[in-house]
Amino acid sequence: MIRKIIKIDNEKCSGCGLCVNACHQGAIALVDGKAKLVRDDYCDGLGNCLPVCQAGAIGFEEREGEAYNEADLSKQNTELRQWPIQIKLVPVNAPYFNGANLLIAADCAAYANEAFHQQYMKGRITIIGCPKLDNVDYTEKLAEIIARNDINSVTAVRMEVPCCAGIEYSAQNAVKYSGKSIKLRVYTLPIN
Repeated sequence: MIRKIIKIDNEKCSGCGLCVNACHQGAIALVDGKAKLVRDDYCDGLGNCLPVCQAGAIGFEEREGEAYNEADLSKQNTELRQWPIQIKLVPVNAPYFNGANLLIAADCAAYANEAFHQQYMKGRITIIGCPKLDNVDYTEKLAEIIARNDINSVTAVRMEVPCCAGIEYSAQNAVKYSGKSIKLRVYTLPIN
């Protein structure tokens, strides 16, 4: 089927991620620091991504592609509202942080709780990390995110394992060092 689908110029793309946020269908993702059309069949051809691209990297083309199927999209039960989500990859200042309820989660927590999206991610901007695998203290970056943006609330979700204490520690200190009076909620998920 010939239809209108976005086309992204990789050379022009700055990797800002604004188009990913603007695409409500989930057709675009950041891959290796650049925007990429990852699902032709999810692109509705309306171009919500075009006006947010400050680099002028997005246009339309008419070509053969799978039919846009909105019914498939409704089967997704994700509460993810932005990309990227890894603490080490998120910018310290992004439009999605303004007025946000921030969720700082251990990346394994989502796998341990089948209702993680509904219980913890819903209505929040989610960022994840693993202090053990990343071998880093996230405090400084998280404090900068909280200080430079209008964050409404901060929630941390970790597992009961010792390595996840780093997520809680970083979240606590980030709120403290941000200079803002924001209450931190911490949820600890059992390993069973």
